[in-house]
Amino acid sequence: MPSLIETEKKCNQIHSSPLKKRLRSSSTPESSITTPSKLDSSPEKWKSPRKCIHSSPNSPNGKFNRVCNGSEIRLVKSPRKRLIDCFPQKPKWNPKDTAQMSSVKEALHVSKTPSAIVCREEEQKRVLEFCKGCIQEGRASSLYVCGCPGTGKTMSMEKVKQNLLDWVKEAGHEQPNILAVNCTSTGKTNEIFNKILEVYQPGKRVNGASSALQHLQKLFSQKKQASNGKMMLIFADELDYLITKDWAVLHDLFMLTSYPFSRCILIGIANALDLADRFLPKLQALNCKPVVVTFRAYSKDQILRILQQRLTALPFDVFHPQALELCARKVAAASGDMRKALCVCRSAIEMVEADLRDSSSTMNLSQPGNASSDLFKAPLTDCLLKQETNIVRVDHMTLALSRTFKSTIVDTIQSLPQHQQIVLCSMVKLFRGTKKDTTVGELNRSYIDLSKSAQIPPAGFLEFSNMCRVLSDQGIFKMGQSRDDRSKRVTLKVDESDIMFALQAIRFFRNCLQ
Repeated sequence: MPSLIETEKKCNQIHSSPLKKRLRSSSTPESSITTPSKLDSSPEKWKSPRKCIHSSPNSPNGKFNRVCNGSEIRLVKSPRKRLIDCFPQKPKWNPKDTAQMSSVKEALHVSKTPSAIVCREEEQKRVLEFCKGCIQEGRASSLYVCGCPGTGKTMSMEKVKQNLLDWVKEAGHEQPNILAVNCTSTGKTNEIFNKILEVYQPGKRVNGASSALQHLQKLFSQKKQASNGKMMLIFADELDYLITKDWAVLHDLFMLTSYPFSRCILIGIANALDLADRFLPKLQALNCKPVVVTFRAYSKDQILRILQQRLTALPFDVFHPQALELCARKVAAASGDMRKALCVCRSAIEMVEADLRDSSSTMNLSQPGNASSDLFKAPLTDCLLKQETNIVRVDHMTLALSRTFKSTIVDTIQSLPQHQQIVLCSMVKLFRGTKKDTTVGELNRSYIDLSKSAQIPPAGFLEFSNMCRVLSDQGIFKMGQSRDDRSKRVTLKVDESDIMFALQAIRFFRNCLQ
């Protein structure tokens, strides 16, 4: 009589498909099946590539790089998850802690100089190599740094100055005299020559700025007098402040580097991108054309990286990653001004502080015995109670951006009467789907529902129709033609984001638009 194992083997041979036979032929011997320790060494069951991709990474054999049928399949994360992974997980901050709040605001302050200036390494390297070459050769020359405001020019030049002094000390060169001057601090444009002379020859007294310029010109024209002096490095920030009608001051300043025995290394810094086009041809004709280094506006990725660098030093998380990305994208599209991005982030911090004040006052109003006639200070909804107040969210950043990049339509919407604002809020809610327009009747029903939810008596249809006509006259709506007012088609002529920006300062609308 055949054993039970032999019978089962015959059944498997009869009913097995060709695929199963191939898999079984490559598996381990039957003797290994009875040994539990050898189960892990047996090959995995064949899976389709689709199942391998969608299988859970938390399963016992789950890995991010799976092997399916001999080929490696890499799981691809969504951009949102990749953005979150860029930020190390840290405990969230406590906005009620004054010490933590102060440290956050200090980290995001414009005057805060980070230990390393990121995203400007190439520009710093070019300026530093220029200065090194001039000092090594004892050669006078000039360089012009230009770029839009907030692109890191001044901060980068400070870093270049520090690195240059370190290099001079290590290389054993004589340390140059350094003058860092902001041209806006000079009372008269030609006073900069007095400042140069004071550093190059301390204690030297001359009468008037013109005499200082003449003395410098004479000094750099005579070998005997100039050879005894050190090299002099001049950082002239806000150089475009020295522009005069005849360009005389700028002309004389750059000409100081062209004299045969000059010891000056001039680095001019300005926002004017076209200054080089307007002024450099004259300098080129006089053989003193400066090297030009342009600081381009920051991109979205660069702004995001700089913000991350400033926030990494904090021992807690302050911003949601998507909130920072929104700030970086908006500022990069508008101007690429890093100072503007820092101001927006600080404004978003203030939004969190305002939320905390509102929530504490609302909790006090909701206590027994307290009542308020202000309908916009009603008890918080469950949705608002569940929101995080210990991190800067996307809605905080949206409101901060709206205040920074406010358009005229935002001011118009904020000045509208309350019921007209409710009409706009109703329209935004209606258009959140695929709809691009609606009828006056449908908009009226949405307006009534929203008014009742706020316990505000809705206006009658005649008054509602007049409100729509007023909004149309102001260019916010576009109303079609129809004999029946309820059948008229209504279309928004402004961006929904502008309406959300304008109304999110009021808690009632903020809750409705979330």
